[in-house]
Amino acid sequence: MRRIQQGFTLIELMIGLAIFALVMMVALPSFTIFLQNAQIRNAAESTLSGLNLARTEAVRDNTLVRFQFVSNLTGGCVLSTTSLAWVVSLADPTGLCNVAPGSGLAPQIVQARSATEGTTNVAVTVTGGSTAIFNGLGRLQSAGITQIDFSNTTGTCQHLSASGKMRCLRIIVSSGGQARMCDPKVPAPG
Repeated sequence: MRRIQQGFTLIELMIGLAIFALVMMVALPSFTIFLQNAQIRNAAESTLSGLNLARTEAVRDNTLVRFQFVSNLTGGCVLSTTSLAWVVSLADPTGLCNVAPGSGLAPQIVQARSATEGTTNVAVTVTGGSTAIFNGLGRLQSAGITQIDFSNTTGTCQHLSASGKMRCLRIIVSSGGQARMCDPKVPAPG
């Protein structure tokens, strides 16, 4: 009488592990690039959301509302053009970024975002200063942020190098106050 085999032999298990390791070695670089692109998109979408919130609040309340990049969300915060932390407020939040949003205290912060929320390797480059002030018509009050570039500190963007694998993003803020996100690799229509 023949026995019914149950389970795997050691050789079958070793072959299965070898195939799994081979697949992981092939997939890991693509997965890493996927994660880096997701971090860039997360940072860009969050910033675009903050800009749109500031513009919407300005129109809704018919008042000046500020979107500002700040160094951090502590009591020692300063304006920054290289940090992903931002604050939407009615007044300059410098030194008061730790005031709870909606508390009614100066600088009357509407919303704030930390630089560490899902964007650990993202680098930002802001053109035009660290502040965008929207008026009651939703337009930029004065010269301020015109362009924000998002990249990753661990690699190269596709639009900067033929060997670049990451898809970096850009937000452009028009003088009319509209903010839009685009891929810098795609050329503007001629």
